[in-house]
Amino acid sequence: MQIIEESMQMQAVSLDLRTKGSGIGLVSTSGALHPGHGALIAKARESVDTVVVSTLVNPLEFGPNEDFQRYPRTPEKDEAFCREAGVDILFRPDAQTLFPPGFSSSVTETSVSRTLCGVSRTNYFNGVCTYHTMLLNLIRPDKLFLGQKDAQKAVVLGKFFQELHFPVEIEMVDTIREESGLACSARNTYLNDFQLRDASALYGALQEGKRLVDTGITNVDRVVAEVIHHISQHRRLRVIYVSIVEPRTMQAVRAEIVTGEALIVAAIWCDEVRLIDNILL
Repeated sequence: MQIIEESMQMQAVSLDLRTKGSGIGLVSTSGALHPGHGALIAKARESVDTVVVSTLVNPLEFGPNEDFQRYPRTPEKDEAFCREAGVDILFRPDAQTLFPPGFSSSVTETSVSRTLCGVSRTNYFNGVCTYHTMLLNLIRPDKLFLGQKDAQKAVVLGKFFQELHFPVEIEMVDTIREESGLACSARNTYLNDFQLRDASALYGALQEGKRLVDTGITNVDRVVAEVIHHISQHRRLRVIYVSIVEPRTMQAVRAEIVTGEALIVAAIWCDEVRLIDNILL
């Protein structure tokens, strides 16, 4: 496995790979790699010639009073993880080098990114789009692999790439979960045993919403109310949003749910830890 830390070296290596006809797959991460990332890497390994994993806690994604300083950073474990998973290139740039003092450029998507996580994390999608523009310029991937847990992020990037004619395909991979049902996330490491127990109720609430739809209850308000009620039974959990959306656009479903064409998306606080999840109906 090749480890690259300099942006210009990454760009040169990628250009050489493309000249040789090698298909490149990118798994872009914030580091602190976990089984969810492992599933993305495995899918990339099946699909392309060269798998590149990037690990950077992107400062552009974080707003005031968010957890940028606290976010777990485990470079040695990440390197071992990537070697074990058969990654070809680990790209781990330094944030201060990528975004030096005076850095003032940004690009963003302004429609899909305005809802859901875009409301409560106002910097997030601007940071996602700006950083991924940089990654695409440096790595030139044919495919970008994303997890279903980050459904809105995938739709935002998909629209962004399409409209700006970036020649990259997004490939989605199913959410990987812990035994409790909690979606794998680096932020799970913040949680103690009691918080982990309550946090796992988020997936249970989404499953309850799906159960209602499967039994013929398709009224949006009814299903959303039931999911919120289920979450509210746990004292550590506070709802940020619960919504039923069309999975290709993230636009809210207003009246009746069409099975197979809707997604329940949710974000919660578990004490001071923000978690997201979703389930396809």
